[in-house]
Parts: sequence; C-alpha cells; structure tokens
Amino acid sequence: MVRIMARISNMLIPALIFYIVAMGISQKKDIYQSFTKGAKEGMKTVMGIVPTLIGLMIAVGVLRASGFLDFFCGMVGKLLGGLIADFPKELISLFTVKLFSASAATGLALDIYKQYGTDSFAGLATSLALASTETVFYTMSVYFMAAKVSKARWTLAGALLSTFAGIVASVVIALYMS
Repeated sequence: MVRIMARISNMLIPALIFYIVAMGISQKKDIYQSFTKGAKEGMKTVMGIVPTLIGLMIAVGVLRASGFLDFFCGMVGKLLGGLIADFPKELISLFTVKLFSASAATGLALDIYKQYGTDSFAGLATSLALASTETVFYTMSVYFMAAKVSKARWTLAGALLSTFAGIVASVVIALYMS
C-alpha cells in the first residue's frame, strides 16, 4: 500500500504540470509568456518580503543573544512553576520563539526531545504546540506586506489569543497523556 501511495505521489506533480500545459494549449494561450510573467511577479513579491524576513531573523537573534529571552522565560517559568510542578522552562522558550520563527522553534524542539524524550510531558507538549500554533509575527508581517495591508485591526489580538489557546490545550493534553 505504501509503495502504491509513493508512486501516486511521485506522479502527481508531473501530471498536474502536464494538465496545466495541455489546458493552455487547448485554449491557445501563450503558456511560456504566462509562466515568465508569473515568475516575474513572484520575484517582485519575494524582493518585497526579504527585508521583513531579515528583520525578523535579526530580532530573534538579538532576543536570544542578549539573554532577554532566557530572562523572560525564567520569569514566566516561576509563575507557571506554582501551577504545574517541574514545568520545563524550555517550553516557554519554545512557545515564545514559535511566535516569530518556526525554524528556530524546530531547533528548540529537537533540544527538548534530546533532553526529555519524545514521550515525556515536555516532548508531548512540544509536539502538540508546534502543530497547533502559528508563527504569528512572521505570518502577519510577510502576508500583510505582500498583500499591502496597512491596518492590522484585531488580527494580532485574535492571532495571539488563538495561539495562547493552542498552547494551553497542548499543555493540558500533554499533562493528561503523560
């Protein structure tokens, strides 16, 4: 069954490309010109997003290098320590970094897996949180920049609230499962 699914997935993208080319030819469209026009517009979008991405990467690097992230996580960890005994402070770092960068959060997740194990409370909470939260600031900055949205209105509040709900649910489920 796995081999059949692998073969289907290997043929899916070429079949889709062939379908698009066949549709373009049947409708007598200049496929190459449409492709190059789309690639040109895509490059303009990428060039517009690059400064935002660089700024976010620098901000995350500064937070980590300055020690502020550790300080912040230590303070929050003391608060949570009273609620949940032996709450790993690495989870707070993970939850905080995930707001800005999924790749940095993945690196932290690997460290958590190595230190605590994947089936531990910390490992389960990590897996659940990575699957149920979003990189709020990254997503908002990149997509709002690409779509030229200037007023975020309630987007940030809603995104942070839903991320907080995902984190709480991750911790509660991990507590229940471990």
